[in-house]
Amino acid sequence: MSSTEKIERGATAVHKVGLQGAAIDALPAEAVPATRAEAYAMQTRYAELEGQPTRGWKIAATSEAGQRHINVEGPLGGRVLADRVQGDGEAVSLSGNSMCLAEPEFVFVLGTALPPRTNIYTLDEVMEAVAALHFGIELPSSRFTDVTTAGALQMIADNACGHRFVLGPEAMDSWTSADLSEVSMTAEVDGPSGSRAFEGVGRNVLGDPAAALTWLVNELSAVDIGLAAGDFITTGTCSEPIPVEPGDSLSARFDGLGVVTGTFVV
Repeated sequence: MSSTEKIERGATAVHKVGLQGAAIDALPAEAVPATRAEAYAMQTRYAELEGQPTRGWKIAATSEAGQRHINVEGPLGGRVLADRVQGDGEAVSLSGNSMCLAEPEFVFVLGTALPPRTNIYTLDEVMEAVAALHFGIELPSSRFTDVTTAGALQMIADNACGHRFVLGPEAMDSWTSADLSEVSMTAEVDGPSGSRAFEGVGRNVLGDPAAALTWLVNELSAVDIGLAAGDFITTGTCSEPIPVEPGDSLSARFDGLGVVTGTFVV
């Protein structure tokens, strides 16, 4: 089997399982990616099969809690497809979501493209390309029955658990002088099971959300994928993943810089 055939077979498997609202234990043996390049190629082809443009990018497992949750040793990049993005405060369906977790996140919007290149991008170069900071809530999901056994390469092919995403409002201008690693987050959840509170902080995201952004830029550049002006990058949960159920509402406050909200329905 050629590499092209392998990529097509793996991407088609992920796409079909998603259409069926089902789950699989693993990709077909002959379609399991052997390298990160193959895994990202499958992800790219999966997005094409979905028929949706890439609106933004996500990073899975940037926190220790996130890495434990899917049993990987480091972060993974994924796409946020256009039809999965919702606005602040909108009702988000949990239908077909195998995880039912909400993840408050720092979200950068690029004002300048960052094309793939041979040299590593520095953090300063990447941050110079940023036009704005937003906050968001990711609702991940997977097509694997057990995310702890899939492994990093299959998880990348599965779009790094990319599913639905709430893009919140732009942060206050003062974020540019803030140390994002020290920005605290408090999330409040109200719903059928009562009220609950969760706390997080920017340093849970690979030490600093800006470092996570830089990691993704270089991760994609290494497999010849660039980022476009206007793309947003959501950098991974800054708290433990928050269990949610239909009827819940969530408000995540980021240390005076902004608030993002979402409600969850069947």
